Amino acid sequence: MSDTIKYTTYEASLERSRKLEEDLILHPEKYKVLTGDRPTGRLHIGHLFGSLQNRVRLFNMNVPTYIVIADYQVLTDHDAYDQISQNTKQLVIDYIAAGLNPEKENLCIFPHSYVPELNQLLLPFLTLVSNSELDRNPTVKEEIAASGKKTVNAGMYTYPVHQAADILAVRGTVVPVGKDQLPHLEITRTIARRFNEKYKMEQPVFPEPAALLSKTPLIKGLDGNQKMSKSRNNAIMLCNTEDETAALIKKAKTDAERHITYDPENRGEVANLLNLISLCTGEDPAAIADRIGDGGGGMLKKELTEAMNEYLRPLRKKRAELEKNPEYIRSVLFKGIDRARKEAGETLDLVRTAMNMKI
Repeated sequence: MSDTIKYTTYEASLERSRKLEEDLILHPEKYKVLTGDRPTGRLHIGHLFGSLQNRVRLFNMNVPTYIVIADYQVLTDHDAYDQISQNTKQLVIDYIAAGLNPEKENLCIFPHSYVPELNQLLLPFLTLVSNSELDRNPTVKEEIAASGKKTVNAGMYTYPVHQAADILAVRGTVVPVGKDQLPHLEITRTIARRFNEKYKMEQPVFPEPAALLSKTPLIKGLDGNQKMSKSRNNAIMLCNTEDETAALIKKAKTDAERHITYDPENRGEVANLLNLISLCTGEDPAAIADRIGDGGGGMLKKELTEAMNEYLRPLRKKRAELEKNPEYIRSVLFKGIDRARKEAGETLDLVRTAMNMKI
């Protein structure tokens, strides 16, 4: 086993991501994007602005885009397994409503649990990392701390290796991530490198996938303090109606000062609502604040409600149509499963060849 995993600085990762972005625009055919979600619930506007829109952008650039619905990973730290099937289908509805077209060849959506070839990579991958390296992974440590549990199951502990199998089974080369996911991706890169070094082939079996860092800042919830999350009751869900959206925004936090200004450091709640308007309209948040002025929190919330409902109207219309066609959603998933199994099977065949296990 080569030197221990080295986690690079955020600044270095940002620079690599910038160069990757430039080359993606020029040569989209060279790359393969792997991204995904855990089906723990329906998506909200934080997902839309934070990741979904970027997936649609890459897809529209004709970059081959693979989206894994990581259903097995729900079992690592959630007890809501009774909702996994429904949540999986709802994710697909949100993906399509947001602009991903499963009829095009450069999109593949598949659930992890239906691709057994992917899971067969876990055993050789686990031999390429040590317990101490998993112990030191900062993202896993934070997730364990956040769970509030004294002990965690081995599935949660080995989560980064599961993620490596997700990515490398289809030999993904680009992984859109936020800053907090960089340590996980570094483990994937290390596993790919160690496999190629240990089991030498004429051509390396695995690429070392690169991080494409999100340009969208952390989307805060309507409380203005924490990351948007359904569990914190501070989210606008993509499936909410216009009236439900209005009711949620009405309860959003502002402050006691009537005159609206854009001051993220000192007026976080107000700045957050201005940022949400900006994401919907493209207008500078400071200019929005100047326009509202003495209109106060009431006018601020009114503007956000109108902007949000206008922005989400086409997506919600498409969602309503897709909800009526569950068989189409299932067909999208099974089409993705067939493709993912074929590609993961080809990868597994290469792995067996490299490890001298072919019979």
